[in-house]
Amino acid sequence: MLEQRIQQHFIDSADLKYQAAQALSQPITAAVQAIWACVTNGAKVLACGSGPSAAQAQQLAAFCVTGFERERPELAALALVPDALWLAAATTGAGADIAALARQVRALGQAGDLLLAITIAGNEPAMLEAVQAAHERDMTVVALTGRDGGALATLLRETDVQICVPHDRPARVREVHALVLHCLCDGVDAQLLGEQENPI
Repeated sequence: MLEQRIQQHFIDSADLKYQAAQALSQPITAAVQAIWACVTNGAKVLACGSGPSAAQAQQLAAFCVTGFERERPELAALALVPDALWLAAATTGAGADIAALARQVRALGQAGDLLLAITIAGNEPAMLEAVQAAHERDMTVVALTGRDGGALATLLRETDVQICVPHDRPARVREVHALVLHCLCDGVDAQLLGEQENPI
C-alpha cells in the first residue's frame, strides 16, 4: 500500500511536468530573456518566496552567484528572506512581518533590477507588497506561481512575466517550480556561454 502511494507521487509529478512542458516553455523563455537582460546590463536579481518557496529563492540566488552546471563569472543576485533578525529590527510593530520583504526591495532594488517572486497561492500580503515595491523601483517582476496565480497575477504589468503552474497541490507546484528554476539558470548560462549538450 505504501509503495503504491510512493509510486503515485512519482507518476503524478511526471504527469504534471509533461503537461506543463508546452504550456510553460514560452513564459520560461521570456523569463530567461528578462534575467539575461538584467544581469548583462549590470543590474541584479532579487529573489523572494513565501513559506517553503523562500528556500527556492535562496537556491536561485546561489546558482546565479556560484554557477549552475558550468563555470562562469558571478551574476549579481540576492535572496530576500524575512528572517528573525529582520523582524526583530523592525520597529513598526504590527504588520512588520508583512512589510519585511517590501522594505528589502525598496532598500536594495533599483531601476533595471529584477524581482523573482515565488509563491504557490499568490495571495500572501508580504509577496503582494514586495511586487508593489518592485514596481515602485521600476523593476521587472518574474512571478512563479501555482493554481491561478492569485491576487499577485492581477498586479503584474505587461513587462512582467508570470510562470503559473496550473495545479492545486502545493507539493506538485513546488516540484515544477524547482524544474523551472533549473530551466532559468540553464537558459541564462546558454545565453551567456552558448549551448552545451552535456554539462559536467
